[in-house]
Amino acid sequence: MLLLSAGHAPSLSPSRVPLAPLAAPAAHHPVISAGDTAWLLAATALVLLMTPGLALFYGGMVRSKSVLNMLMMSFVSIALVTLVWLVAGYTLAFGPDAGGLGLIGNLSHLGMHGVGPDDVTKHVPTPLFAAFELSFAIITAALISGAIADRARFSAWVVFVPVWTLAVYVPVAHWVFASGGWVVDRLHALDFAGGTVVEVCSGASGLALAMVLGPRLGFRRDAMRPHNLPLVLLGAGLLWFGWFGFNAGSALGANGLAASAFLNTQAAGCAGLLGWLVVEKRRDGHATTLGAASGSVAGLVAITPACGSVDLLGAVVVGLAAGVLCSYAVSWKFRWGVDDSLDVVGVHLMGGVVGTLLIGLFASATLTHGPRGLFYGGGLGQLGRQAVAVAAVGAYAFTVTYGIGRVIDRLMGFRASEEEERTGLDLTVHAETAYDHGVLTHGMAGGAPFPGGAGHLLPAPKDRSPLA
Repeated sequence: MLLLSAGHAPSLSPSRVPLAPLAAPAAHHPVISAGDTAWLLAATALVLLMTPGLALFYGGMVRSKSVLNMLMMSFVSIALVTLVWLVAGYTLAFGPDAGGLGLIGNLSHLGMHGVGPDDVTKHVPTPLFAAFELSFAIITAALISGAIADRARFSAWVVFVPVWTLAVYVPVAHWVFASGGWVVDRLHALDFAGGTVVEVCSGASGLALAMVLGPRLGFRRDAMRPHNLPLVLLGAGLLWFGWFGFNAGSALGANGLAASAFLNTQAAGCAGLLGWLVVEKRRDGHATTLGAASGSVAGLVAITPACGSVDLLGAVVVGLAAGVLCSYAVSWKFRWGVDDSLDVVGVHLMGGVVGTLLIGLFASATLTHGPRGLFYGGGLGQLGRQAVAVAAVGAYAFTVTYGIGRVIDRLMGFRASEEEERTGLDLTVHAETAYDHGVLTHGMAGGAPFPGGAGHLLPAPKDRSPLA
């Protein structure tokens, strides 16, 4: 039994918090722990930092003509998801289960009604718990933008994000994280920090939107290399830093489980980085900075569901497997003709699937206080439960996102015009450019005017960077 204030605090998934119960005399109101609260405040701030980190990571990976647009897609997601979450998202995700079906929460906390500073969820103030979960919803929505980089209408994205948050993220979060959710309470699949809710959900949704919008102009023909690799590495570093709050914070307390999740996160990130670089070196003859950034993220993605369920050896295997498999998966888009611009599918969907499934092999009873993986004497049962969770979340996210994308595309058009795409969304959508010279003309027609350093229109230079 978790310590909750009557009628206010949400019920929590046992896969997300320690299974060892914390009991208090029934006559006493649950007490806020200063240590747990301090840690969760820090963890929430760390996770919130991940979205700006993602913006830099994505911003460096796109061509220079769409940097600001990529940054804006992440930053506007922060604002949109926050307001949606406070109005209805939180209660639908973590309110008491509606109808006993395990599909969605009820509206008892609509507009954060009844959630005050004195309400307690497992020794931390319930508003803090709500803020922590909000940070997960924000980064999940922002992740999707990488699959449609360079070609999505910004206005359509602004409409998509709140609709997607309510229709896709919120139900899946209830399934997996909330008490009464069918994935955790009936299927008994394990997902400590969001391998299905965040990674599989964003990856499957990114795949759906990439199919709705179609490939970028010049896909398979033109070199579309990252324009700023130092920016990519800076973003990856911020993501890695924030991931400690993401994973260790999911223990919802300053305790041994948080410490284990913290160490597992570091081990998997390092193993993923090295695994990707080994594949790159053998396949292409070079170990690249982009590979280092992508490999570390792949390892961190994969350990997200498993960080509270596997021991250190399992964490290394999970990270290494993700680094290797994701390094191959990112090239599948050329074979399938689906332009997943910044490898959301190859890294987040594949990494989330790998990490969630490997729980079925490496789950340790020392951490789970019950379920064990195949290699720890648990048989194939847990692996089967993990597979069902992956399939259900992936199929739901893909199907609903595809439908939302099609409706928005029909009503207002989701894809930018060919002229806007060629010129670059920074200039055509935001009337700004990230750089003052040279790279401004990436993708522009020869001789087209562009703003000078003081806003004057200058003729475009004739030479073109090979990174355009």
